[in-house]
Amino acid sequence: MGRVTARVRATRLDSSAPAPRLDRIETVAVEEPLQIRVEHGPAQARRREDVAVTMRTPGDDFDLALGHLITEGVLDDATAVAGMMHCTDVDADGSPTFNVVDVTLRAGAVLAARPRQRTEVVTSACGICGTDEIAAIAAASRYAVDQDALRVDPEVVAGLPDALRERQKGFSRTGGMHAAGIATGDGELLAVREDVGRHNAADKVIGWAAREGLLPLRGHVLVVSARASFELVQKAVMAGAPMLVAVSAPTSLAVDLAAAEGLTLVAFTRAPRCTVYTRAERLAGR
Repeated sequence: MGRVTARVRATRLDSSAPAPRLDRIETVAVEEPLQIRVEHGPAQARRREDVAVTMRTPGDDFDLALGHLITEGVLDDATAVAGMMHCTDVDADGSPTFNVVDVTLRAGAVLAARPRQRTEVVTSACGICGTDEIAAIAAASRYAVDQDALRVDPEVVAGLPDALRERQKGFSRTGGMHAAGIATGDGELLAVREDVGRHNAADKVIGWAAREGLLPLRGHVLVVSARASFELVQKAVMAGAPMLVAVSAPTSLAVDLAAAEGLTLVAFTRAPRCTVYTRAERLAGR
């Protein structure tokens, strides 16, 4: 598998230190491309289709590929997948990079939607670039998160980012990785995934949930170590999670989408405080 971190040479400049110039070795997050391809169609006419190329931190690539396909609406759930494997592509030195994942659909399984046609590589900071139509997400989602009866104690919600931070090993080493986690209504973190891209981290943990048969994420919370963007609200809705908890600020379109879909959006979450932007009734003391 690819590396999660790398060691690089750097120079630290600090005019207040006894040694104002210090050459040292730093640990940084690895960022490499991942190409996702899907093989589908009838047995006599199987074809392989490129879905996306995203810049990601290597690791949990199958979760990332599956989560991306689900949150983009290309697949409904994991039952359509017969198998996933790394294509043994090689770099300029002839060493395997494991930077291509082939997803094979079961016989008879079809794509729920056509992959979005892109004219550029998806960066690690990019979600559904150029898409701002809330109606499109509402039409694509299979789950009615507005009907979810989840109730969570405000203190539990406020403490979720700290619980997530405790499991961010990559961030502790590099300071350069986002994380996403899935928590129960009681605050138990079931899984955490890290990536240099916040959208990739969400796709990885949603892909894990899909493989575990947990979709839709009724009664669960998606927690992210980032701002609450439109794309992250979209991913929560597509996974059926009724609540998104973010460490940083929301965007206006994220609030609009959360309100339209009945998702509880919580941001600026730092214990003991948080700010609820939509469906605040789900935060009720016990």
